[in-house]
Amino acid sequence: MKTNTRQHQESVTVQASADALYDLVSDITRTGEWSPVCTSCWWDDKASAGQPGAWFTGHNEIPGRTWETRSLVVAAERGREFAWVVGGRFVRWGFTLTPADNGTRLTESWEFLPEGIAMFEEKYGDNASVQIAERTQQALDGIPKTLAAIKRIAESADANGDGRA
Repeated sequence: MKTNTRQHQESVTVQASADALYDLVSDITRTGEWSPVCTSCWWDDKASAGQPGAWFTGHNEIPGRTWETRSLVVAAERGREFAWVVGGRFVRWGFTLTPADNGTRLTESWEFLPEGIAMFEEKYGDNASVQIAERTQQALDGIPKTLAAIKRIAESADANGDGRA
């Protein structure tokens, strides 16, 4: 485990247009279809859904722990980038989209921000480094799983949500 890692990104090429892929990843209500941790999300105020400055809540589950977070949309540029910051200042997650042969290169990025590290140190004290390393490993493990699931969904007939269970 790379316990000193505070940011990471990985990419996959998806056979879909950047706009179609953006529409998928920016629909936070579908997050539970691809995230290994976040099982559902909803907009806190539907009137501002999908726009920079909008807040949404995510329900997260791992073995032995369930919690909710509120996140602030910090980038929402159709066909280019969708990003949010957990708690408005703790951890930045995002997707960027760039043209690629046969589709779009989708990159998921994650960064543990300084205020997030400080919050964990305050909340967990001497156990903060263990908690930070655990969250870091969850991100490192989850990103390739998330990208693979988004690729599968986007390249299937279910990209518009018609096949949701």
